[in-house]
Amino acid sequence: MIEIKDNIYYVGVNDRNKELFEGLWPLPNGVSYNSYLIVDEKVCLVDTVEVDFFMPYIKNIKEVIGNRKIDYLVINHMEPDHSGAIELIRKYYPEIKIVANKKTFGMIEGFYGITTNEVEVKNGSKLSLGRHELNFVLTPMVHWPETMVTLDTTSNVLFSGDAFGCFGALNGGIIDSDINCDTFWLEMVRYYSNIVGKYGVPVQNALKKLEGVQLDYICSTHGPVWHEHISKVIDIYDRLSRYETEEGIVICYGTMYGNTERMAEVIARAASQAGIKNIVMYNVSKTHHSYILRDIFRYRALIVGAPTYNAGLYHEMEVLLSEIAGKDIKNRHYIGWFGSYAWAGKAVERIHHWNETKLKFEAVGTPVEMKQSLKEDSYAQCEALGRAMAERLKQDR
Repeated sequence: MIEIKDNIYYVGVNDRNKELFEGLWPLPNGVSYNSYLIVDEKVCLVDTVEVDFFMPYIKNIKEVIGNRKIDYLVINHMEPDHSGAIELIRKYYPEIKIVANKKTFGMIEGFYGITTNEVEVKNGSKLSLGRHELNFVLTPMVHWPETMVTLDTTSNVLFSGDAFGCFGALNGGIIDSDINCDTFWLEMVRYYSNIVGKYGVPVQNALKKLEGVQLDYICSTHGPVWHEHISKVIDIYDRLSRYETEEGIVICYGTMYGNTERMAEVIARAASQAGIKNIVMYNVSKTHHSYILRDIFRYRALIVGAPTYNAGLYHEMEVLLSEIAGKDIKNRHYIGWFGSYAWAGKAVERIHHWNETKLKFEAVGTPVEMKQSLKEDSYAQCEALGRAMAERLKQDR
């Protein structure tokens, strides 16, 4: 197993088979479930792994400590991909004491029926393992109510739970300085926007609690152990949780026979000719929405369009707008919209309703409603919408 620093070891596992994280988010590169051992006068295990991976997990643990007992198990977060092995760990180490906060213990009882050998910690509580001193910081709603982080003040190592995590299995290397991290950066944004995105204010509160703390390593429960790129990782979470965006447009559309797609193409070309370089386009029925949500968190402008369907809005666009609304995105996002219909138009009206009641982004340009196919007048209107969004973005330069 990999020693991270000062008798702190990585004992996590990789999941290369799961297709959807939480049954929702695609995992083209898999995902890691990270767990850590601190070996001192007392042995402390920090978080566990999904229960399906228990046998390779326990082998990793024994490779580090042999027949030594584990004295403490710190649980920073209770989602089953991190807490699922608690019951089996208790069978192997029946004297182990679970270290967690009050809300965590309620969940441990609810999920696993465990109510004994518990050590409750509060914000600022400390635990000595011998040379290593642990300090506990509560970070509620990042992204569950019981979440906390654990700081090893002896080694300046932060065990951060899901915070600073990302999708992607670890291909041999564990610490960022030993691997090429290029594939992880956009997956960190996708992970944040889909898993944590709604909770920007709690993330900001957590970051404030860690201000001024020296961190040599960040040990998240997903993705690499951060060492060389700590400042970049914290900056990504800081910017995303403040809903800070880059200049760019996400154009996403639904289309049945290609007519609405042609409108999107005209809008994109007009925005490009007006000077916007960052433009991404998505067919909402083809691209998984997690990638669209990722880019909505990255770019300031959104243009959506879809046909009328069953006297309402095309289903996949309705779903996407619901997902965007669920993220409670704040701070300087612009929106424009368009739609098409064969005999009775409702799509444009429905998108307007979504923005007025839920999204509340700044509306830009004049919505375009096309009947049946793209003609000279609707073509010009689509161009005008693309140019209007480009000009609104350029005002922020």
